[in-house]
Amino acid sequence: MLDKDSKFFKPYNPTETEKRIYEMWEKSGHFAPEGDGQPFTIIMPPPNANGRLHAGHALFVTLEDVMTRYKRLRGYKTLWLPGTDHAGFETQVVFEKKLEKEGKSRFDFSREELYEQIMKFTLDHKSATENDLRALGASCDWSREKFTLDPDIIKTVYDTFKQMSDDGLIYRGKRIVNWCTKHQTSLSDLETLPVTKTEKLYYFQYGPFVIATSRPETKFGDKYIVMHPDDVRYAQYKEGDKIPLKWIDGEITATVVKDEIIDMNFGTGVMTITPQHDTADFGIAERHNLTSVEIIDKNGRLTDIAGEFKGMKIDEARGKIVEKLKDMGLLVKEEDYEHTIFTCYKCGRTLEPRVMPQWFIKMESLAKRAIEVVKNGEIKIIPDFQEKIYFNWLENIRDWNISRQIVWGIPIPAKICPNSDCDFGVVDLTDEKSRCEKCGSELVKDLDTFDTWFSSGQWPFATLMANDFPAQGGPASGWKNFYPTDVMETGADILFFWVTRMIMLGLYRTGQVPFRTVYLHGLVRDAGRQKMSKSKGNVISPVEISEKYGTDALRMALVVGNTPGMDLALSEDKIRAYKLFANKLWNITRFILENTELGGETSKLTEIDKKLTENLDAILRDITTDLDNFRFHLASDKLYHYVWDELAANILEDSKKIFAGSDEATKLSRQQFLLHTLKKILIALHPFMPFITEEIWQAISPDRILMIEPWPVK
Repeated sequence: MLDKDSKFFKPYNPTETEKRIYEMWEKSGHFAPEGDGQPFTIIMPPPNANGRLHAGHALFVTLEDVMTRYKRLRGYKTLWLPGTDHAGFETQVVFEKKLEKEGKSRFDFSREELYEQIMKFTLDHKSATENDLRALGASCDWSREKFTLDPDIIKTVYDTFKQMSDDGLIYRGKRIVNWCTKHQTSLSDLETLPVTKTEKLYYFQYGPFVIATSRPETKFGDKYIVMHPDDVRYAQYKEGDKIPLKWIDGEITATVVKDEIIDMNFGTGVMTITPQHDTADFGIAERHNLTSVEIIDKNGRLTDIAGEFKGMKIDEARGKIVEKLKDMGLLVKEEDYEHTIFTCYKCGRTLEPRVMPQWFIKMESLAKRAIEVVKNGEIKIIPDFQEKIYFNWLENIRDWNISRQIVWGIPIPAKICPNSDCDFGVVDLTDEKSRCEKCGSELVKDLDTFDTWFSSGQWPFATLMANDFPAQGGPASGWKNFYPTDVMETGADILFFWVTRMIMLGLYRTGQVPFRTVYLHGLVRDAGRQKMSKSKGNVISPVEISEKYGTDALRMALVVGNTPGMDLALSEDKIRAYKLFANKLWNITRFILENTELGGETSKLTEIDKKLTENLDAILRDITTDLDNFRFHLASDKLYHYVWDELAANILEDSKKIFAGSDEATKLSRQQFLLHTLKKILIALHPFMPFITEEIWQAISPDRILMIEPWPVK
């Protein structure tokens, strides 16, 4: 029976409860892997340490904590290893925006000063990020927390880079890359954002030909006219023919090139090429050993070859160039042209392809192995429709540019030739090389940093190698005991950015898959399924909403009805509804404790209570199957409906009549059933609603912590 001063006679107060409960958990040491059970490992996708957590973070924390707490309750030796990401380019962009608001620029500081300022900024946010993770209930092992700039992580990244170089998978070459003129760095193909745009397509007379282009500003110095070898319209022209003609920069001689990449149906079927500013053109120049010249510089301005247009930005120059060609009688016509351009995914500027020396990884052999492990079932992807997308990308993969021209990140441990005409570079961890093997110039330290996906792509094995700890309950070293990991849970939107990289690099470095299951969640959108953004005013802050309604309510709103891989509509109304559910659980507990005695007399269950027990156990076994098969949306929904529709609406109403009656045996049976049912429900709900279930449990069994209780059914 409850004391009259019991907390259950007051409304449940998550604000008072959650911090206290979390501190109890953390001090208990039970977040660390314990016991002799089978290991279960999740490596946390490291949130960027450059701001507070958003709704997407809350979703991954909830799902991974559900998995971790469930496996812990099932007796697994459970490790959820947390970490944060320096996030390279992303963080530098955030910091540059901060500087802009202060009226400053990154160019106001030396490299060393800028790095130190970003480090301080990141470490300040790293602490806030970790506190947000705690507020969301993350039961991860903080004693093994890692940061992507920890020295031991960097060492692992460097070892991988050196090994790939020794194996011939790393090369430095002058190739065409995506260049952002605002951020002054190259970007990988995955960091580009395609945008459909309608522009003018101009047709110009080029000697005896008519060429079509949407970029007249790149036509300076064009000296090759390219056509398909099977195009009968130009059969009289042979490979290598020289054709004198008048062009924008005077009298020139163009050389005929035949290449099967030419689309005979585009324009007039012939084109001039600008190899330094177009990927397809670069490929043609490589295949035919053609020379090229830079026309647009790193700042997006025309170079010396543009003559009178030198120094102009593209938008300013384009119209003037067209006007000059028109005055020369070379403009044939112009028409609207819808096509796809590629923009920087952070600032939205049109990217300018540039040819420059960069470090690349040969991807073909790595991709082939990554395809095999999914096809043969070593790795399972949930939902399975993502497998087709995964295969399609890997089967069409290009070599990966891993160089970034930014200050913030892991420096590339290499020396390069300062001669702009030379692309020589050497991976030199011992600092022994001093001269370029091609031109003899004295080598200098490479100032580029790694693409952050190269370091984070090594996250599963790097974190565990850095945590080479003796495992409790066994002598095996830590990374060998917990690797391969069991689940990589992350957003479907970074399947290519991150998941594929982890699989390829994990297989390469360890010879094993980095994880056995990939669980992909969708985006968290607002109630109208619109993308959340500050400009729309529809952003839900997980920490703020938790303070208002309780973390358990937010977690249930994120999980119930959230099918793997599909976007989730999240509204404050939905979260409020699960706050009511938390209150219902609290009131159910009050009723049961008011009408029972903890540790009281036991009795034989009535046939009705036996049937109710069998029904509950059947539901719990069904929920167990759902959890084992990653159907968290179904398991949470079934628990919700049992508690609300069956326990509260039917069983407790029936119990009121029993307790008002005179049949003591029936009363004892129902009391026993209700206490056992409450305990089972608290354990089963704990992965989803850890705070309120632990708070109630402490009132029932203050000598034990709920998070390590045994699961209620086998």
